[in-house]
Parts: sequence; structure tokens; C-alpha cells
Amino acid sequence: MLLTVSGPPGSGKSTTAGLLADAFDLEHVSGGDIFRELADERGYTPLEFNKLAEENEEIDRDLDRRLGRIARDRDDLVLESRLAGWLAGEHADFRFWLDAPASVRGERIADREGKEPGPATEETRAREASEASRYEDYYGIDITDLKIYDLSVNTGRWEPDAVLDMLVTAVEEYHPEKDEGKYPITGVEI
Repeated sequence: MLLTVSGPPGSGKSTTAGLLADAFDLEHVSGGDIFRELADERGYTPLEFNKLAEENEEIDRDLDRRLGRIARDRDDLVLESRLAGWLAGEHADFRFWLDAPASVRGERIADREGKEPGPATEETRAREASEASRYEDYYGIDITDLKIYDLSVNTGRWEPDAVLDMLVTAVEEYHPEKDEGKYPITGVEI
């Protein structure tokens, strides 16, 4: 089984993907971890590498190719990244999108990174805008178009365990023989 968890920074992707992997005894592959590996391979800190990615599209493309390969070649995992649902394409059994209001996500990031919430929220908004522009330029993906996702959850409204319960229920209640709704991904070349 291949489950994808996508969403903007601070939406709870990593927390939820880890819980989901534990619930179904699956491996958890994080796009953030792969990004940090790429940065380390090239001798950069993640922050330096993120700045470099704004100027060098091969960084994003390399990350996305690796994640796409993982989705194609492996099974029994939860793949987590902003574009995981798009990258996994038809290989994904379920594509989940997580989000929360920008202020909530900013507070989460501020707590995680030891920053003030206001600046963290503004940095997050700038990062999102930069990434959205790059995804559109590179692949023609409108990251705000959620039609490919099987379920979208506002994680600002529920605690992580409640979000997990929703996703677990969706997977457990799924009947493949009755499935008429898997949204195809077409025209995206990674």
C-alpha cells in the first residue's frame, strides 16, 4: 500500500505521516529528509540549500525525481512531501492533503524552530509562494488545485490523533471493487 501525505509547511505532514505509517506498519519516507540528504551530499545546510533551490531548478527536480522513483519502485510506505500526491501519480492508493490556517502553521513552525510566530508566518507565506511558482513553472502543477486528493483535512481544527483517525478510517473503509473515483494525473512530467 502506498499512501501520500501532502500539504504546505506547518500543516502537520510529518507528524501525521509518521502516525499513519505506525498505524499500518508502513515505512515513512519524508521529502524533507530526502532534501536534507541532498543538501548534505552537496555540503550545504538545509537553509542554504533551500535558498540555492530558488536559483537552481535542478535541486527541486532532483528531489522530485527521487521521490517519484521511490513511489514507483517501492510499496508499503507513506510518502510525505508537498508534491507527494502528484509525484506518486497512479501508484498511490490514497492521496491525502493536510492544511491549516497560515497563523496556525506559523505558530507551529515558530515553536519547532524557536522563532516568533509573526515572522515565522510571513516566512512561511513567502516560502509557499516561491514553491508554488516553481511547481507551476517546472511541471505545470497548480499546488492549490486539490482535485487529485482523496481527502483534505484542516489540521488546525483537530489534534493529531483525531486527524489520524480520519485517515485510518478512510483507508479501512475503502472497497477497491466499488472505486469509481481515483482522480488521474495527466500531463505532468517530473
